[in-house]
Amino acid sequence: MNCLIRSHFPTRIPPTRVFQLCNFLHINTNLCHSSDSRPHTPPNSHTFEISRVSNLITKQHWSELKTLVPETNPSSFLELLFDNEAEPDVVIAYFLWLQREFNISHRLESYCRLFHLLVDTKNYSKVRFLLHSFVRNERHSCSLIFHALTVSGNRFCANSVIVDMLILTYVKNSKADLGFEAFERAGDYGLKLSLLSCNPLLGSLVKECRIGDVEFVYKEMVKRRIKVNVISFNTVINGLCKAGKLQKAGDVVEDMKACGFEPTVVTYNTLIDGYCKKGRVGKMYKADALLKEMVLNNIFPNETTYNTLIDGFCKDDNVSAAMKVFKEMEGHGLRPNVVTYNSLINGLCSAGKLDEALGLRDEMVDSGLKPNHVTYNALINGFSKKKMLKEARELFDDIAKRGLTPNAYTFNTLIDGYCKAGQLDEAIVLRGLMFERVVFPTVSTYNCLIGGFTREGNLEEANRLVDEMKDKGLRADVVTYNVYIDALCKKGSLRDAGKLLDEMLENGLKPTHVTYNILMAGYCRAGNIRAALNVRRRMEKEGRKPNVVTYNVLIKGFCEKGKLEEANAFLNEMLEKGLVPNRTTYDIVREEMMEKGFVPDIDGHLYNISVTS
Repeated sequence: MNCLIRSHFPTRIPPTRVFQLCNFLHINTNLCHSSDSRPHTPPNSHTFEISRVSNLITKQHWSELKTLVPETNPSSFLELLFDNEAEPDVVIAYFLWLQREFNISHRLESYCRLFHLLVDTKNYSKVRFLLHSFVRNERHSCSLIFHALTVSGNRFCANSVIVDMLILTYVKNSKADLGFEAFERAGDYGLKLSLLSCNPLLGSLVKECRIGDVEFVYKEMVKRRIKVNVISFNTVINGLCKAGKLQKAGDVVEDMKACGFEPTVVTYNTLIDGYCKKGRVGKMYKADALLKEMVLNNIFPNETTYNTLIDGFCKDDNVSAAMKVFKEMEGHGLRPNVVTYNSLINGLCSAGKLDEALGLRDEMVDSGLKPNHVTYNALINGFSKKKMLKEARELFDDIAKRGLTPNAYTFNTLIDGYCKAGQLDEAIVLRGLMFERVVFPTVSTYNCLIGGFTREGNLEEANRLVDEMKDKGLRADVVTYNVYIDALCKKGSLRDAGKLLDEMLENGLKPTHVTYNILMAGYCRAGNIRAALNVRRRMEKEGRKPNVVTYNVLIKGFCEKGKLEEANAFLNEMLEKGLVPNRTTYDIVREEMMEKGFVPDIDGHLYNISVTS
């Protein structure tokens, strides 16, 4: 009998598996069942051949195959295909057919056996395809997956490849948290990963601002001897710069050089951008020094380099330095683009140099570039701040002539200008125009209008706007509350202002420094220093450290109460915390202390600063 069985099946299939196949596939009632109750035995002439089923699967004759597969347990035959070492294409075709036809959710063990089979035969594209649906469904934890992989085939190389692909698939499906967990477990299991998964994981973590995890992955890559490349270094540097960890970013640059890689233009652009956005004294000096270092190292700055520096200088209120970089850019044969001009125009408008901004806009047009919303928004904002609303409105009307449609920000900028100039009727008319142009008002639109009416003391109209905003499905934000708290403080309704602070927290909004400083200023104006200090303590309890404005408010408040020694103590406290006094600080010290015959005791520090400022 055994000889007969072997003659009908490939020699690599064990005879016991043949018996299982015969019992499993019911070709007809006579094939696997007899009229009596004797045990099943595979018949001679009708013995089922696996090659026939494989052929049906290969040719996708699913209807015929379905007559052979028992609906009670169709997955059982999948296990037989695995055990009988069927061809990978046959197994995966049957695997997917079961999912489609019977809506089967395969066991984790079946997935792992199939992954191993495909990796062993270098069918990597099919592994990627399977992993995509596997990860998308997310039915199994990382710990279970790693355990199942080990149980189904404890092979180092195969498991390393599968996990490498798994991490990449997690990242591509926006599941960086699971990708990170799989990376950690791969280290625990001693599996070898590649840059194909590690670099995308680093990029995804940077995108989600998980910089601590970025540092961990980077250090582990070095520890596990995964060969990092320029992309790895630049990604880590980018993450550290975004987090403001510029010293650490510099250390990674040194690591990069030690590994034989020279910093690229992308490396320098990332560092320059980091310093430009750091927001501290001397930041632009370092950014400019990096530009010079690039040139010395024969790394040629590109448009991004110059645009970043120009924007940095403009936001640092140093338009003259920005214009110098602009000229240098042109001198190196690089053509300024819309981003370049927009940064400069915005910087000039912020500095009140409106004629120069318009001249640059004209130069932009002459060079063949078209001004966009950003260009016009910057110009309208500049003229609005100068209360030159006629010119601002002309620019607004010019937008349509240029084939552009004003967006919500454009409308809000001009509405805010009208409101601050007290032209509330014009602001309301412009809000109506938004509806006509099918531009929906935003929370900022209503904040501008509410601020305008509260400044006029018309809280009734402000309240009506709040109700209208709610009716349109818009939720009051921190700015809305700040505007109301400020209005109530100036009206002397400090109890109501305090209640609004509580309401903010109840609604899940986090008060800002502005919120607390407004309330402190209100209490100080009312002479209630104790209440002001309570607000400060509450601010610190909520995790917000006092800033320069906070100290200015308290110093002035104590001075106005005649408590100059206490005011002097706050001044020293501010300096000890590394905060730099601003013009308002100097004015308070001069008017409220020195002109009243009180010389602040700060070892001449303030005097020296005020003389040189």
